[in-house]
Amino acid sequence: QVQLVESGGGLVQPGGSLRLSCAASGSILGINTMGWYYQAPGTERELVARITRGGTTNYADPVKGRFTNSRDNAKNTVFLQMNSLKPEDTAVYYCNADVLTTNHYLKNFWGKGTLVNVSS
Repeated sequence: QVQLVESGGGLVQPGGSLRLSCAASGSILGINTMGWYYQAPGTERELVARITRGGTTNYADPVKGRFTNSRDNAKNTVFLQMNSLKPEDTAVYYCNADVLTTNHYLKNFWGKGTLVNVSS
């Protein structure tokens, strides 16, 4: 099995910064695209950013220029640097990954989420 564990969420004032991390572990041969999604109360889960194994990124329009998605392939870890945070960024942030497992299946996995609360 594969586990994705997020960390780095918390309470931050508007204009502040947070860095989220997500480490994948378990029966992994390789990881293709990794990314972040967010879900605010009463809304659907939406894409924040994603990054291919080769480092190509794409971002949702609301976070362009403020958030940076990066990864460490050797450590099966993806990061989300969030700057200039706004109250509307408040949500649970979920890590997502397309994993090639050791039994040669390509499967999509989710983390359990980490709460980001932007409030004064």
